[in-house]
Amino acid sequence: MFCTPGDIFFKYYIMEPQKIYFEDDGKIPNNTLPLLLYKNAFEARGEAGAAWLEQRFSKNNWTNSWRNGVFDYHHYHSNTHEVLGVYSGKARLQLGGESGQKMEVSAGDVIVIPAGVGHKNLGSENFQIVGAYPNGKKQDMNYGKEGERPQADKNIVAVPVPQTDPLFGKEEGVPKIWKDR
Repeated sequence: MFCTPGDIFFKYYIMEPQKIYFEDDGKIPNNTLPLLLYKNAFEARGEAGAAWLEQRFSKNNWTNSWRNGVFDYHHYHSNTHEVLGVYSGKARLQLGGESGQKMEVSAGDVIVIPAGVGHKNLGSENFQIVGAYPNGKKQDMNYGKEGERPQADKNIVAVPVPQTDPLFGKEEGVPKIWKDR
């Protein structure tokens, strides 16, 4: 891989993400694909970090980006995968619904969330993220409420594996790890 001037904040070696699997808990469907957590994947913080994430995600066709945090209630997207890049602060997230995992994330981390995997902010400090979606897909919102399924389940299995990883493009990450869906 070659480093471009826009990549000065990127830890430009291939990182092996943590792979975290969640089972359907009856409310939150989750996914057979693992959530991918890249710990301390980039160095920039604040505005420079946010701008770098937006550029990097866009370069790898993860677009329709936004800046904010994670909602303080369980939710998931049935029609698209999502990437969250933490450019400021830290948070304790509940991933995978009530029976999922509580996880600490902080500036420099990148989380790739498969369609259907629940996420919720349990508490944070100066926590800011850039979120984006493969091919700029507009996400739906689901909350684990009665009536969302079975349509949400059908949507989740129909979401294709992205051709690129939001950090590494076509050569590593998502396309290799999720290829055997």
